[in-house]
Amino acid sequence: MHDLNELNTLSSRFRGFYPVVIDIETAGFDPRTNALLEIAAVTLKMDNHGWLGKDKILHFHVKPFPGLLLHPDALAFNGIDPCNPLRGAVCESEALHEIFQLVRQGVQVNGCNRAIMVAHNATFDLNFMQAAVERASLKRNPFHPFVTFDTAALSGLVLGQTVLAKACLTAGIPFDNAQAHSALYDTIQTADLFCELVNRWKRLGGWPLVDRE
Repeated sequence: MHDLNELNTLSSRFRGFYPVVIDIETAGFDPRTNALLEIAAVTLKMDNHGWLGKDKILHFHVKPFPGLLLHPDALAFNGIDPCNPLRGAVCESEALHEIFQLVRQGVQVNGCNRAIMVAHNATFDLNFMQAAVERASLKRNPFHPFVTFDTAALSGLVLGQTVLAKACLTAGIPFDNAQAHSALYDTIQTADLFCELVNRWKRLGGWPLVDRE
C-alpha cells in the first residue's frame, strides 16, 4: 500500500517527471531555419490532496537569432513584430537560461528526476526548444529529450477536441481568441487545460491507482 501523502506529489503522480508547460511562438515551421520569437513557461504544483494547479510563470520576447528566417505569413498569424523596440526582447540563450534555472529548482524541490514538457502539439515546441538549445550551446537541458505530455492528444481522448481553444471551452475554461497566439496567454491556457485533464481523471476515480494486492 502507498501512503496517500506520498501519492499526492508531482514525483509520484508523473513517474519522477516534473511537468512544465511551454508555449513557443515562431516565425515559421522549421526549427532549423525559422526564428524563435517568444517563449513562456508555467511550472505546476500539487496540493496535499493531490490536486494539480499552476505555480510560477516566466515569459520572454526573444530576439531573432542572426541569420534565421522570418516568414511573413507566420508573423501575420501571430501578430508579432520582431523589429518593435518596445518588445523588450532578450536573446535565446538568456531566455532559456532563466527558464532552465527555474525548472531545475523545481525538479530538485519536488524530488523529481527531470522535467517533461507539457505543450499543445508538443513536438513543435520541443523541436524549436532543442534547436535553440543547440544554438546557445547549453549543456544542461533539464527537459527529457523526446518524452512529452501533449495536451492535444490528451484532449482528443478526454474531450473529443484537439484544437486548444475548443478543448478549453469544452472543459469549461474561458478562451479569448483575441489573446491567442501570445506565448504567455497560450501557455496559461494550456496549463489550465492540463490541470483540468489530470484533476478530472482524479475526480472520476482514476487516481490514485487502486492496489490490487
